[in-house]
Amino acid sequence: MGLGFLTLVGVTEKDSTRDATSKFENPILNKLDAHVSGLLDLVSSEEDFAGKPGKSASSPAAFQDLGEAVATIAKASQSSSVAVALSSHDNESKLSSVSALELVLGLFEDCRYKSESKKPSLSSVDIVGFGTGPELENKLKYAEDVSYGVIFGRELINSPANVLTPAVISDEASKVASTFSDVFSANILNEEQCRELKMGSYLAVASASAKANPPFFIHLVYRPPSGSVRTKHVLIGKGLTFDSDGYNIKAGPGSSINLMKFDMGGSAAILCAAKAIGEIKHPGVEAHFIVAVCENMISGTGMRHGDVK
Repeated sequence: MGLGFLTLVGVTEKDSTRDATSKFENPILNKLDAHVSGLLDLVSSEEDFAGKPGKSASSPAAFQDLGEAVATIAKASQSSSVAVALSSHDNESKLSSVSALELVLGLFEDCRYKSESKKPSLSSVDIVGFGTGPELENKLKYAEDVSYGVIFGRELINSPANVLTPAVISDEASKVASTFSDVFSANILNEEQCRELKMGSYLAVASASAKANPPFFIHLVYRPPSGSVRTKHVLIGKGLTFDSDGYNIKAGPGSSINLMKFDMGGSAAILCAAKAIGEIKHPGVEAHFIVAVCENMISGTGMRHGDVK
């Protein structure tokens, strides 16, 4: 192994059992232990490692899932390449889709608004021991489609309000529809069109910021590429890119005004779901994605908490 390469092995409680001589009963762990001159046995004994969920033999830190474990350990060890293997094949089919999804999401780090890091970044991940075949490939493809939809949503919600304006969210919705034009159509109303439809309450929230950041009403429709529609769903998400509470300004302990860029989290969830279903192309379902996006500020040109300049 070259410098900067890390191997992680997923172990269950069953895998970590020992025989009468305190050696691993699992043949893969025994073989790995022999290659590292008994270091695996020594470290796991010192850490009292028993293969329980959330535990690692490399540190006492608890990890929520395999993906976060990979990301955390790779970052701490400054590894540029990682191989992930299973010590047991008992749960291959169960782990294949779930762990792949967790792995991608656990490795995701939004660095768009951070200074350039001097530490090496993770450039490749090899997954070993998850089985083979078309069924597995379909599960991994599904996990990939869902995870990249979630990452899209995370990037939206992580963006500061001076970057992710109502117009930008509208553009992102249009991109989803155009990327998957074979199954998606879009109808995005501007302020004047909303006024013609008498959307007074909605426009009242947006009115103070409307000149700098006008509102947009987004309606995306997914229809399956073939076959009949058996069921219809409507998903609606809140789309306030920043909510100062208007003239009743959020203030005091617990107001969380510094986090009010998150008030468009509902719209992020809706658009990430739209992107995922555009990739998956689920049959028999018609889905409508609706977001009334605007900004609730006294002035659309004022600086907001959390803005990045």
